Amino acid sequence: MRVATSLSKFLKTSSTTCPASVAPTLPGWSSRSLHCSRAVTAAATPTPPTQKSAQPETPALTATYGGLADQDRIFSNIYGENDWRLKDAEKRGDWYRTKDFLTWGPDGIVNEIKASGLRGRGGAGFPSGMKWSFMPKQSDGRPNFLVVNADESEPGTCKDREIMRKEPHKLVEGCLIAGYAMRARAAYIYIRGEFFNEAMILEEAIHEAYEAGYLGTNACGSGYDFDVYLHRGAGAYICGEETGLIESLEGRQGKPRLKPPFPAQCGLYGCPTTVTNVETVAVAPTIMRRGASWFDAFGRPNNSGTKLFCISGHVNNPCTVEEEMSISLKDLLEKHCGGVRGVWDNMLFTIPGGSSVPVIPKSVCDDVLMDFDALKEVQSGLGTAAVTVFDKSVDPIACIRRLAHFYKHESCGQCTPCREGTGWLEQILDRMEIGDADEREIPMLDEITRQIEGHTICALGDAAAWPPQGLIRHFKHTIEERIDQGAKGEVDLSKYYQKSWTGAPFTNQEWVQEVGKGHSYANGVDGNNPDGNVLHHPRA
Repeated sequence: MRVATSLSKFLKTSSTTCPASVAPTLPGWSSRSLHCSRAVTAAATPTPPTQKSAQPETPALTATYGGLADQDRIFSNIYGENDWRLKDAEKRGDWYRTKDFLTWGPDGIVNEIKASGLRGRGGAGFPSGMKWSFMPKQSDGRPNFLVVNADESEPGTCKDREIMRKEPHKLVEGCLIAGYAMRARAAYIYIRGEFFNEAMILEEAIHEAYEAGYLGTNACGSGYDFDVYLHRGAGAYICGEETGLIESLEGRQGKPRLKPPFPAQCGLYGCPTTVTNVETVAVAPTIMRRGASWFDAFGRPNNSGTKLFCISGHVNNPCTVEEEMSISLKDLLEKHCGGVRGVWDNMLFTIPGGSSVPVIPKSVCDDVLMDFDALKEVQSGLGTAAVTVFDKSVDPIACIRRLAHFYKHESCGQCTPCREGTGWLEQILDRMEIGDADEREIPMLDEITRQIEGHTICALGDAAAWPPQGLIRHFKHTIEERIDQGAKGEVDLSKYYQKSWTGAPFTNQEWVQEVGKGHSYANGVDGNNPDGNVLHHPRA
């Protein structure tokens, strides 16, 4: 049941209510969904409010969030109970009144998205309506393009994959609506090359939309021509970087561009382009059908709507679930994941928004809300809402070291702070993990992250810097204890991940001998001198 604060917010923004005679009879529509579109409200006559005597004002209840009803979910087939094809998608409400929305004009659609409070679901959380409005309204002869980032390359994030597998028509329809709002000629969906099944399903969904007349010439009978193309990438661009994705889409190295000019002025093939996330585009048609005020009624102010949360790690039931924004992290894990492995107090820390955001310890997780502003207040971020839970069985230093390794590998090398700094981060964390460090290196590690953060072309530098910052902020004592143990020789190296050969024998010794042509780095023995106990290179 909605509390007073959220309900009053919804009632204030809803100017009219659809009469029962014109209410859509589609599955998944609730009373909250019956906010009329412009085409319907014209026939409705609002009833003037009844005058009441002055009453003492009742204090508003403290808002609580979560417990999203099934009829209010946008992605009703996220678990694949029904078929993804066009016939079943239409039964779930996809492609309903799409032509009517195109009659609103680009500005009408953009204003509705702005009114809904939708913020980008790809990580940055930039207001979507505002971003769409950056596209030029007057053409200089160049076509506009929409590019959808379906690469989903950040570790821990797996929500967009579910949309492409189970709800592809929401994405395709969203491309049409968002593309029309941007005055785009075509949309390019850049999908991760490893997503083979997802690419095949999405390609078939696009073909179905063409055959039904929803795409192509005179899309949906609106007189507007719009095409959708699927491009299978190969992880060949810097993750999360828009201009790097554009470069890869054009067939070049996926390195970020120097900015400005920004993509909205000079993007794909030198034309105005907007790059956006799969979920951001996929929810747009439902927002148009149910009304901006319906979407804005969920979540706290400035954090409106519903959101897909993909939860993994040390929980009893990892899952991807759609929930209301601003739900508490504890409620999210308890209701949908069966809680933390063991008990709640067994949690050590959580990464709340994908690998690029700082960790938050269990003490913060007890009360934190899952939205942009709340997580920013605790010096983390919602990101992609990829929640990764870690219990007390893990080593926090090892976890962050592994993330540092990923970002070092992902760096394109254009920027010196990122190219050099990511390597330094991994090296220092390598030694801190086994206690082979000095306490003076802790502030040194923090200083390196500050020199990387904000000093690079793209945001990968920030993504590499934030996890070590979170480690130092909340687990500095763990690092200090590990360094003390290392100084006393109390660290058991066999318990730690082997970054490189340390002298321990490999279990696949025969394979090493065969592939290495007799030169084994497993036991320090040269294949030409099997009785020796010191590695001897034949060219030495």
